[in-house]
Amino acid sequence: MAIEIEKKYRLDKKRLVALTAKLNELGAVFTDESFEENYLHRGGVLDERGAVLRLRKTDKKTTLTYKEKVVNETEFKHQIEFETEVSNVDGMENIIDQLGYKLASVYEKHRKTWRLGNVEVVLDELPFGYFMEIEGPMADIIVAQTLLDAGDLEPEARGYPRLTLKYGTLIDGVVESRFDKTASS
Repeated sequence: MAIEIEKKYRLDKKRLVALTAKLNELGAVFTDESFEENYLHRGGVLDERGAVLRLRKTDKKTTLTYKEKVVNETEFKHQIEFETEVSNVDGMENIIDQLGYKLASVYEKHRKTWRLGNVEVVLDELPFGYFMEIEGPMADIIVAQTLLDAGDLEPEARGYPRLTLKYGTLIDGVVESRFDKTASS
């Protein structure tokens, strides 16, 4: 069973810029930049387990992910996670629908990813704010947090799906959090 361990922090724009500079200063390896559309499905056994089925679309690939929270007493988020790349997006959407799972929320995200030692560090921009996630073994997350001078940051326990439910807009029964395309025009 694959367990994802991560710690998430809410940032302001100034701290996002400072962390980007700090990652470069530390020699972190920049690995990727992407724009994502995340489609989260609920229903049936997913609801019973407090799990989610996510279809993530980027310009490079589409990934199907199953996530289920593991209860723990730390500020680190633990989740069962299984992921696979999807070659036929329409076919996968039909399979999800035929299994009885319904689209519950959609959120967009700009993500930049670095490798720092044994952890992955991502800086995310969503329509409702800026965030940093550090993923890896707990001890290595603590080391990275120290190296990044992030000890003063408040951990954000809620995942993007829950934050989308809080800050998104209900459209035809689906909660959406998308960037305003007209603002950049």
